[in-house]
Amino acid sequence: MGLKADLAHEAARLGFAACGVTAAVEDPVRARRLEEWLGEGRHGAMDWMESRAHHRRSPQGLWPEAASVIALGMSYAPASDPLAEREGRARISVYAQGSDYHDTVKKALKALARWLVDQAAKRGLGEIGVKVFVDTAPVMEKPLGEAAGLGWQGKHTNLVSREHGSWLFLGVIYTTLELPVDAPGRDRCGSCNACQTACPTNAFPAPYQLDARRCISYLTIEHKGPVPEEFRTALGDRIYGCDDCLAVCPWNKFASTAQTMRAFLPRAELAAPRLADLLALDDAAFRKLFSGSPIKRIGRDRFVRNCLYAAGNSGDAALRPQVQALAGDPDPVVAEAAQWALEQLSTK
Repeated sequence: MGLKADLAHEAARLGFAACGVTAAVEDPVRARRLEEWLGEGRHGAMDWMESRAHHRRSPQGLWPEAASVIALGMSYAPASDPLAEREGRARISVYAQGSDYHDTVKKALKALARWLVDQAAKRGLGEIGVKVFVDTAPVMEKPLGEAAGLGWQGKHTNLVSREHGSWLFLGVIYTTLELPVDAPGRDRCGSCNACQTACPTNAFPAPYQLDARRCISYLTIEHKGPVPEEFRTALGDRIYGCDDCLAVCPWNKFASTAQTMRAFLPRAELAAPRLADLLALDDAAFRKLFSGSPIKRIGRDRFVRNCLYAAGNSGDAALRPQVQALAGDPDPVVAEAAQWALEQLSTK
C-alpha cells in the first residue's frame, strides 16, 4: 500500500489528475460487450478494432505476464463552453485544439513507468516489467478506467469522473507487479439522458451503446470517403470531432481548469478558425498549421472535405468563390464535397 500511495503522488506530480489500479485479468462482461459491438458492425471501417479483438478482450490477452493495470487520466477541461455559437467560424473538438495528447500523455506514462521500476528495485520487489499505452494499441482504456475507479462509462460510452467530468485523456500502464486494486467506478448517470438527446446524428441506439458509423467524431476523423448525405447537414460547423455529448454532461460542472495541462490549452488559431482560411489550405499549409496537432494525421484532403461540408451548412455566400475553386480539386472526394456545398449555398 505504501508503494501504491507513492505511485499516486508521483502520478499527480507528472500531471495526471486521476490514478487507479485494477487487475489485468479478463472481465467476461467487458469481453462480451466488445464482441457484440463488433458483431453488429458498429465499429464501421475501423478494421483494427476487429483484427486485434483477441488482444482487446483483456490485458493478459495482449501481454500474458501482466498482473496489474494502472489507469491514468489527464484533464483537458475547457475554460469556455464548447457549444457556444461561433458565427463564420469552424468548430474543432476541444481535445484537438492544443498539442497532440498522445505525445504529452505518453511522455508522462514513460516517466511514471520508469519511476515504478526503480521503486520496485529499491523496495526489494525485484525486477518488474512495464508497458505503456496511449490510444494507439489494442487496449480498452475506458472500461479499464472504470474498473480502476477513475469514473464510469456514461450513457455516451465515454468515461465520466465525479471530479473531472467528461474531460480526461486516458492512458494505462501494464505491469507484472501485483498492486492492490481500487474499487470500480459506480454508474451515476441516473435518469439523465442529456448526452443521448444532444447527439445531432442519433448515434446512440440505446443508452450505453454507440454506433460509430453515425458518430460525427468518426465521420470527420476516421471515415475516409464521402460522408453519407444523410449526415452532412447534421455536421453543422464541426470540422474535426464533436463535443456535444460530452459538453452537456451535468458532471462537468465539477470539472476545474486548474488541472488542465498547459500543452492542452487551445491554440488561438484553432479555438475558432475562420472557414475561409481553412478552405484555402494546400497540403504544405495544412502540415504547417497542424504541426504538433492530432489533426495532422487525417491529412489535408479529408480535412478540407470536412470544411466544405461546413461551408455548405454555413449559408455564407461569400465562401462561394473558394468552394467553386475546390470543385476541381484533384481529390475526387474533395471535389464532390465542393459540389454539394455549392448546391447548399445556392439553396440557402
